[in-house]
Amino acid sequence: MYEGLAGMRENTGVSGEHRGDYQELVDEISALLGVPATLENRDFELIAFGAYDSEGDLDPSALDPVRTRSILTRRSTTAVRTWFEGFGITRATGPVRIPPTPEAGVYRGRICLPVRHRGVVLGYVWLLEDDPGPTDAQLAGAMQVASRIGALLADEAQAGADLTRELRAVLTAERGWQLDMAVAELRTALGPRGEGLHTVVCVAPWPSADPDDAPSARTVPGATALCTIPWGTTEQSLALLVRLRSPDVLTPALTAAGRFVREAAGVRGKGPGPVGGTGPASTSVGGPAEARSGGTAGARSGGTAVIRSGGPAGALSGGAVAAGVAAAREGLGELGAAWREAAAAARAVLAEPRLGPVAEWDAIGPFRLLTALPPDVAHDPAVRTLLGTAHRELARTAEVFLDRAGQAGRTAAELGIHRQTLYYRLSRVEQLTGLDLDDGEDRLLLHMALKGARL
Repeated sequence: MYEGLAGMRENTGVSGEHRGDYQELVDEISALLGVPATLENRDFELIAFGAYDSEGDLDPSALDPVRTRSILTRRSTTAVRTWFEGFGITRATGPVRIPPTPEAGVYRGRICLPVRHRGVVLGYVWLLEDDPGPTDAQLAGAMQVASRIGALLADEAQAGADLTRELRAVLTAERGWQLDMAVAELRTALGPRGEGLHTVVCVAPWPSADPDDAPSARTVPGATALCTIPWGTTEQSLALLVRLRSPDVLTPALTAAGRFVREAAGVRGKGPGPVGGTGPASTSVGGPAEARSGGTAGARSGGTAVIRSGGPAGALSGGAVAAGVAAAREGLGELGAAWREAAAAARAVLAEPRLGPVAEWDAIGPFRLLTALPPDVAHDPAVRTLLGTAHRELARTAEVFLDRAGQAGRTAAELGIHRQTLYYRLSRVEQLTGLDLDDGEDRLLLHMALKGARL
């Protein structure tokens, strides 16, 4: 059995020119510390392992269920990943000791060496701890080797940034044979990285047509490819293809979206500052640590640009940038649809800042439908006069009234006006539009037109 495991060292799930380099570095750590070492990427997928033992045979006690599964299946279960991450390994910059926990299938204690590059964790080296265990000097030497591994993993991450042409072709191709050919070419280029679940992130507007202008483009955990795509008539958007563990956990995509929004906003906005509008709410563009899954991913601190809601068009700062994240897809065949979702979510945030600065497609509500409408359809003739600059306050009043399901008390309180003032404004809205706010269909038309005007 042990001979078979040793033979698997050349058959791990790693592809590319660095596979042998990873194995040599893991063997170097094993020899340095005198204990077996295992290298996994950020997603707990096996890259390499060293079967070191001073007596020449692999100690059977080293093969507890967790390590055995990792070596045989080349990956760990979601439960195992969650359990280990609970010890703070994703944030650690030095060795983390994890005690034995037989009920979790961990019969021997572990030492985790986080593999980082430019501050980003890209993988983990796992050591089986013995008594008395490695010295601080030995661990310091092992961390130096881990930093070299991080540089190699960063090089592989950069390979994703070189698939600009292939990803852009998939996201912009018309349905039919052109799309089929583009998907096939991207799948071939990605190899094993093209399998499993993916999502697409849209960051807009992106300040450059060259995605390499983003320093962290080279070390985005989980990213497989990125490219720029035209946004409107004069600007660019950034498209990012991200691998996922499960359809319900969008954390890698949200983390990447937060990072790129912060970078792009810093270039466009040159720091925080006041913006137009009268609404009190504001949202800062936060860093990757604030990104989360499940609902809108609005970060709350550490921003470089400020977005504030207010006014009928949701006024934004000149440096405003938004990101949208599509629902998860299996494989690469539906990436075009995913891109449309991601772009729609980004448009929704730019129209309604309270949704962002990073929004998931599932969290943008009626904008899922409104963003699918052609631009000219959203501008209904009935509300053209109301949307003029002279009637901005009336339009805002009407939208808040409809947002609050026609409840006069809540609307007046939110606007800070007397009910009689509210009723007067609503009567003026009816005069300008010819719509009856007591009629459900007229309300629906007005509400959609007001929201659509933001887009």
